Amino acid sequence: MRKYFVTATMVLFTAVSSLAQSTSGVEMADELRSSGKIYVVVAVITIILLALIGYLFSIDRKVKKLEKKN
Repeated sequence: MRKYFVTATMVLFTAVSSLAQSTSGVEMADELRSSGKIYVVVAVITIILLALIGYLFSIDRKVKKLEKKN
């Protein structure tokens, strides 16, 4: 019974959220795209993600070295 309730609730929230969305475009994204600044935003996000991935790999290597010592 609980399974059906959760499923019905999820379907209801999905339907409500799809109806709540407006058809107009995103003004900020359109303005950034028209002025060419969207590429700067994409570049900054890419650099941040690459730095985080590199940091995670370096931590992983350090943890593996510590595990091998013990």
